[in-house]
Amino acid sequence: MTTNRREFTALFSMLLIGSFGIAGCATESTDDGVESSAPPAAAGAHDHPTEGPHHGSLVELGNDEYHAEMLHNEDTGGVTIYILDSTAKKAVPIDAQKITVNLSHDGQAEQFALAADPDAGDPAGKASRFVSTDAELGEELDHDHADVQLVVSVAGKQFRGTLQHDHDHEDDH
Repeated sequence: MTTNRREFTALFSMLLIGSFGIAGCATESTDDGVESSAPPAAAGAHDHPTEGPHHGSLVELGNDEYHAEMLHNEDTGGVTIYILDSTAKKAVPIDAQKITVNLSHDGQAEQFALAADPDAGDPAGKASRFVSTDAELGEELDHDHADVQLVVSVAGKQFRGTLQHDHDHEDDH
């Protein structure tokens, strides 16, 4: 009887210790309640697509709670960001007049506001699409060493995510 109890205790301890090693998407929560997503995970780590429904770059918000899709208009320098659900497939209209992009490049910090521009299916007073026509933001996104953070509030909770501009388009020039 004592041997079975020791084996059970040892097995239970190993299972308990092993469960602490299992982790999903890394999310940090600061003391002020802001959730920050980790850099994008390796391909195949999640079941959501690698690009958004508008063929833009994706960024995780929170612990895969939401996503943002960024499109960069090379002609005008403008930027459009869509707020998407946890699968990165469906638009999530939010109650916000703007979202913010914080950009740091060569030791200089700048902040850009993207104004709500409701998509056709968005309900009155909400938007899933946010737009900036500021050519400077578009230009700064082309710098590889720019640090770009999206700040957005969804349902009263603030999220931050790292935006990374996809430079694949440069092969076409």
